[in-house]
Amino acid sequence: MTSSKRNLPTIAEQMIAALIPAALPRPRPEPAPLPTLPASSSPWQESLPALDIARLDRSGRVSARSLLDALGWRPGHRLRIDVNHSTVLIRAEADGRHSIGARGDLALPVAVRQMCAINTGDMVVLAAEPAHDLLILHPAATVARLLADLHTHLTADRHDR
Repeated sequence: MTSSKRNLPTIAEQMIAALIPAALPRPRPEPAPLPTLPASSSPWQESLPALDIARLDRSGRVSARSLLDALGWRPGHRLRIDVNHSTVLIRAEADGRHSIGARGDLALPVAVRQMCAINTGDMVVLAAEPAHDLLILHPAATVARLLADLHTHLTADRHDR
């Protein structure tokens, strides 16, 4: 009895295969033409900063390789780090006291982190200004406050209509 049960699926499969016609050969369709895309950089985009986000590690470092590449800064590049209104300004300076680490990271001094209220694990927003050879680091809390102000104005304008 077990042998007849084993044969049933095989017979059923053969019957279904007999009902499905063989595929006919077809010529491959011509590929659709690709649309022409606009130029990747327009004049207004060149004046905008390149942006990235990073998280402060346990050693007080942030990794921003793509922005450092945009600025042309390599490991060992000397820097000057200043704080202005809870924002960190990092400039290339030949006799700067700080430098880019061997792995392409930026070590933020403890005093800078304390003045800007940046703690281990905090997110920061980085903006590279290649035309000015400048990297600006914003604490995420500062960016959130700026966006909250903007959103308040946007929603107020909407309610006034």
